[in-house]
Amino acid sequence: MSGVQLVTVDQGEDGARLDRWFKRRFPHIGQGLIQKLCRKGDIRVDGRRAKTDLRVEMGMEIRIPPLPEPGEVEKIDVLTPEEIHYVRGLVIYEDDELIAFNKPSGLAVQGGSKTTRHLDRLLDAFGEGMTRPRLVHRLDKDTSGVLVVGRTPKAAARLAKAFQQHRTKKTYWAIAIGVPKPRMGEIKGFLKKAAGAGGDPDRELMVGASHGDPGSHHALTRYTVIADAGQKASWVALRPVTGRTHQLRVHLAAMGTAILGDRKYTCDRPAPEDLGQRLCLHARRLEIPRDNGNPLIIEADLPKPLAKVFDTLGFNPREIDEAEIEAQLA
Repeated sequence: MSGVQLVTVDQGEDGARLDRWFKRRFPHIGQGLIQKLCRKGDIRVDGRRAKTDLRVEMGMEIRIPPLPEPGEVEKIDVLTPEEIHYVRGLVIYEDDELIAFNKPSGLAVQGGSKTTRHLDRLLDAFGEGMTRPRLVHRLDKDTSGVLVVGRTPKAAARLAKAFQQHRTKKTYWAIAIGVPKPRMGEIKGFLKKAAGAGGDPDRELMVGASHGDPGSHHALTRYTVIADAGQKASWVALRPVTGRTHQLRVHLAAMGTAILGDRKYTCDRPAPEDLGQRLCLHARRLEIPRDNGNPLIIEADLPKPLAKVFDTLGFNPREIDEAEIEAQLA
């Protein structure tokens, strides 16, 4: 059993939830014990009681009560060999700073009260504690494509800052029901969260808002139609200039051309050929600034189920000029 410690939050840990910060520093301590120690006031931040969801800031001093040694605790949630093989199979790029995954549709990025299978948990396959990779951005559970994590606290802080300052460039591919008009342009306005039925956070919606409304934030999306299947569907490239929750889904639905397979943000048009069984939204490309002046560009291939929908509608990614599309979204 260790004694009381006072630990200072460093730069690479800035903005992390208290419980996740604790797990990185003391990976052998379970979530249940962390919650208990916070409830009792044994874990304190700058001398005050704190809840597990507190966001820590660089320079904060955290009191760590006496803890059992690693060998005294049986680790309960250990990844199976199958889970390790699965998550390593999602890797499409890695270097000393980051790991990039082609996240499949249906895999949540973070856990919750009803979500026990998620990418954040699977990151245990790449290290523990301070060597464990860290999330720096998000994708919706049903959105596939490029997602990166930082390999070190310093790298994670740098990447998170690049996302927060909108210095990364993201390109998404979507299949829209119908064809947006005009075929190229911008969608902008203000969005805010609306409570879901019964206060269920999983049913929260983003809705249009006015400037100055409480909780409203400006949202801007650039888009261009790559190809169409008559008037029944279109292949759209999207660039979220801002990064609001469900932004692309809300914006296409607002134009009357919702994303095929979207159950939350819909339009009056019927899904073509009964293809709307999954959300047809894919994070195709991510451009990350780097210190040497040359950006890192990561691309994720379409997952097989989505590629099949593309093929059914006559859309062929091999026949397009992606450089021209990027120029249209710039």
